[in-house]
Amino acid sequence: MNRQTADQDWDALMRAAMAGDARAYARFLHAVTPVLRGVVRARGAALGAAGCEDIVQEVLLAIHLKRHTWRTKDPIRPWLYAITRHKVTDAFRARGARLTVRVEDFADILVAPPDPDPTEARDIDRMIALLDPRAADIVRGIGQNGDTIAQTGLRLGLTEGAVRVALHRALKRLADLRERHMT
Repeated sequence: MNRQTADQDWDALMRAAMAGDARAYARFLHAVTPVLRGVVRARGAALGAAGCEDIVQEVLLAIHLKRHTWRTKDPIRPWLYAITRHKVTDAFRARGARLTVRVEDFADILVAPPDPDPTEARDIDRMIALLDPRAADIVRGIGQNGDTIAQTGLRLGLTEGAVRVALHRALKRLADLRERHMT
């Protein structure tokens, strides 16, 4: 018997069952159970044979309880498959399939490499560019180039105290700019 013929037989049996024919209903359930069992085993193999058989029983019960929801003008196979799919999904949810892994077992491979952030320099340069030119020069000289306070003072013609005050103000301004750009 091909699938189309089986579908037509199933449809006719279920229509007769819904009209009150108990023998047609028994034949319908007998015909669809092996097919539904195959679908459950394919989708729920991880649940084992006993788990799959439990799902088949749940599917058959759902068919019995919800048979009035099948639209008799529609083919029955998609309706049966939808019930089956939902029952398999429910079984996996009820099982609570969770994987527990100790992080300590993978700590040595989870550590990010100490590579520099490739966008960090561009972001820093963009923020420093928002400062006035002298403050930007001081921050770049001391913060990025590693110049000392004395070297920066000589280069800019400022006392060491003036460089310290200008650096402090520039860093405070950068912090304020950062706060504004972060929010």
